[in-house]
Amino acid sequence: MTREPSLRERKKLATRAALSRAAWSLMVKRGLEAATPEAIAAAADVSPRTFRNYFASREEAILDSLVRSGPSLLDAMRARPMEEPPWDSLTQVLPSFAAQFVGQRDNIAVLMRVIGEQPSMQAQHLVTYKQADQQLAELIAERTGTDAERDMTARLLAAAAAAVLRTSMEMWAKGDTDVALPDLVREGLLRVRAGLPTGAPVAASQPSPAV
Repeated sequence: MTREPSLRERKKLATRAALSRAAWSLMVKRGLEAATPEAIAAAADVSPRTFRNYFASREEAILDSLVRSGPSLLDAMRARPMEEPPWDSLTQVLPSFAAQFVGQRDNIAVLMRVIGEQPSMQAQHLVTYKQADQQLAELIAERTGTDAERDMTARLLAAAAAAVLRTSMEMWAKGDTDVALPDLVREGLLRVRAGLPTGAPVAASQPSPAV
């Protein structure tokens, strides 16, 4: 049975969420350079020391909402029937999850641009996705009765799902498609399941030998 968080724990979670929202808002509205720890703390109405108690960097604070969205995805996966194959569960859960946690397209476009331009954001983004991959792999292994450290299938499924989500978000945010994000994620999952072409070049037709 899951224990309800105490009042102190709820306050700490609320403070962390407020700092993350402030960091995100500053980055979107004024750019990464404006999102200093001091500015984030002031926007959340706490001290800079409080900020440092929760986050090691502004990059961590900005991307924390992605980290915190992980448990909701895992909970949705756990709510699926145990006998359902993991990829079927992902196909049912991931598209709606993407729509819920991503937010406005323009804001995600800013995030993608900043990640592409700033090595510090690239590094934190990789850490964030690695954490998500590990959590999802552990859940898939749990549902299939295997060990995430030893079972390649669980790790590959988690990595493939993360790649579909990341690619869909990038295409959607950059305006490379008019397809809605949930539909794009669903299409990506279906394509991976069907088997992607290997990209091998098609052999050029050879002229018939002279007779």
